[in-house]
Amino acid sequence: MAKKKSKKYLEAAKQVEEGKLYAANEALELVKKIDFANFDATVEVAFNLNVDTKQADQQLRGAMVLPNGTGKDQTVVVFAKGAKAQEAKDAGADVVGDDDLVARIQDGWLDFDVAIATPDMMAQVGRLGRVLGPKGLMPNPKTGTVTMDVTKAVTDAKSGQVTYRTDRDGNVHVPLGKVSFGADALEGNFKAVYEVIAKARPASVKGVYIKHVSVASTFGPSVTVDTSAL
Repeated sequence: MAKKKSKKYLEAAKQVEEGKLYAANEALELVKKIDFANFDATVEVAFNLNVDTKQADQQLRGAMVLPNGTGKDQTVVVFAKGAKAQEAKDAGADVVGDDDLVARIQDGWLDFDVAIATPDMMAQVGRLGRVLGPKGLMPNPKTGTVTMDVTKAVTDAKSGQVTYRTDRDGNVHVPLGKVSFGADALEGNFKAVYEVIAKARPASVKGVYIKHVSVASTFGPSVTVDTSAL
C-alpha cells in the first residue's frame, strides 16, 4: 500500500509542472523553493540508467569529490598500522586504529561517515562486512577507500567526496549538497556528477544510456531535469 503523502508535500508538488523538463539551474532553484523540511535538508540527484545490473560490466560504482563540497562534516575512520596510522592522523582522520577499531565496531560503534583501510588491514576489516556492508561503509578499492595513499583518501573524504553505485533497478542516487547552498553551487556539483556518470557508460550498453534525471530535497517532490543541453 502506497504511503499517504503529507499536506506539505502535496502543496509543494503543486508547484512542479507535470511533464515539464526543467533546465538544471531552474530545477535546483525550484527544489530549494519548495523544500519544507525544518532542517537544512540534503539535495540529491537521481539517475535512471539503461543498464542491466545482472551483468558485472554494467554495474557502476565509484567515488568523486564534489567541487563545492557536500555541506556536511564527515567523520572519517581509518584502519591502519604503524607509519600509515600516523599518516592518517596527520591527514585529519577522526579515529585511527587496527584490531582495536575492529573490536570497537563489532561492539556496536558506528558513529562515522567514511571508513578507509590500508590493503594489509582488509583481512581483519573483512570480518565487519555484515555490519558495514548494508550501511555502505565497507572500504572498497573502487571508491578509493582501500588504499596505501591514506593522506589522499582522508583529504578527499573530508573535502566533499561522495560515492555512487547502481541499485538493482539501474538507479544511481548522489547527494549534491544542502538546501542552504546557492543554486549555482548545487548546479556546479550537479554538472560534475552528471559528467562522471556519463563517462562511466558501460561499453556494452546499447541505445539511450541516461533515461531520466531528477533532483529533490530529502522530503520534497522530485523535479525532472532536461539533459538535452548537458
